[in-house]
Amino acid sequence: MIAQPSKVYFTDMRVRNNRSLLDKLETLVRKAGIEQIDFKDKFTAIKIHFGEPGNLAYIRPNYVARVAKFLLGKGAKPFLTDACTLYTGRRSNAIDHIQSAYENGFNPIAVPCPVIIADGLRAIDYKEIPLNLEYCKSAKIGSAIAEADIIISMNHFKGHEQAGFGGALKNIGMGCASSAGKLELHSSSKPVIKKELCTSCGQCIKNCAADAISFNGEKKAVIDYEKCTGCGQCVASCQFDAAQPVWDNSTEIMNYRVAEYTLAVLRDKPNFHINFIIDVSPDCDCWGCNDAAIVPNIGFAASFNPVALDQACADMVTKAPALGNNKISDRHMHEHYEGKDKFRLIHPNANWQAGLDHAEKIGLGTRKYELINI
Repeated sequence: MIAQPSKVYFTDMRVRNNRSLLDKLETLVRKAGIEQIDFKDKFTAIKIHFGEPGNLAYIRPNYVARVAKFLLGKGAKPFLTDACTLYTGRRSNAIDHIQSAYENGFNPIAVPCPVIIADGLRAIDYKEIPLNLEYCKSAKIGSAIAEADIIISMNHFKGHEQAGFGGALKNIGMGCASSAGKLELHSSSKPVIKKELCTSCGQCIKNCAADAISFNGEKKAVIDYEKCTGCGQCVASCQFDAAQPVWDNSTEIMNYRVAEYTLAVLRDKPNFHINFIIDVSPDCDCWGCNDAAIVPNIGFAASFNPVALDQACADMVTKAPALGNNKISDRHMHEHYEGKDKFRLIHPNANWQAGLDHAEKIGLGTRKYELINI
């Protein structure tokens, strides 16, 4: 049976008749059918990326506040959420993550709902969701997201060094994974201990369910790989960057696994997705800085189908003219960019299409879409 195209709704950045961009955003989500979801008394996760402090390309809190107010008006119990990072930084534990979110404007003054870090204080609070798919037998999803009734994703559409671009699938599949889940997405190997960074705090030993870690004679942590299951809890619990992943998955395998993790998050739950094709930076918002945008601001797009949504946004970026003085022009001085895959120009080794192909294969959604302008 041939899949029918999914509807993707789009509005540009032009404003007329004293209607703000916030008004346009609310009109877009209404036209896209978000009110079909019964929000009454439902725990509603608004999955966003709070942005690493120093990065200014992330979604403005004003947009998130407008969506949160809309959901409150529908009787929802919304909360802003993201899971902690696998690498050591300002978002690797709940305390620093919440502080970073507040600094970037996602605080109770600006946005009328709480911030809940999905995988808990030390990034080890997750639910294991069975999948039995080709690349992931199960998915380790941050508990607050796994326990939510409804998922709303608000996604900054931009480049990404490994995924090719970051859109709905990346924000959900990678962003909802606990640290142990992120390790699985990035690596097929078991973690390693950098002994020179080990402070002998013992957190990795305390949190190893396989009893695979102990101190050696120098009181440095060591892993018994006969016992190690590769769960990544040592990476999640180490705050000194001593327990580290081995970054050995290809971009294709990582994108396949991200698609499968996205299915784990969304399966059997009402869900709705909004992509912000603005400030399209060449790299992820996880960096503490952002390079110049690669294309002019395009607009907002929304859909119940995250696969069609990402495909439509990638097509719009491809068709858009490239801006000068950015990573594309640095690397391709004599190229004509309009009509070319900007993300592949920037990250030639990252095959973003592999992720959408696999998402379609596992039934997450179709890549075919009908673009409806609002």
